[in-house]
Amino acid sequence: MALFIRDETVDRLASEVQKALKTTTKKEAVRIALEHELERARRARPLTEVVADLQARVAALGPGDPDFDMKRFTDEMWGDI
Repeated sequence: MALFIRDETVDRLASEVQKALKTTTKKEAVRIALEHELERARRARPLTEVVADLQARVAALGPGDPDFDMKRFTDEMWGDI
């Protein structure tokens, strides 16, 4: 089956991918790019999962120190700058 690309931007991108991958045809370049994108999409973790993991890590740190003085801490950190 032939690959017909009518969009100029898509055609340009396919040509760039073909050159970068050193494939003999645009069709082969597009196939490889699509396979890589599918694999990347399958490995991607949903944002809700990433956020849940971060929330669990923060919770594991325990509660913050209610007596912590952020102003004094930053003043000491910056010194006489």
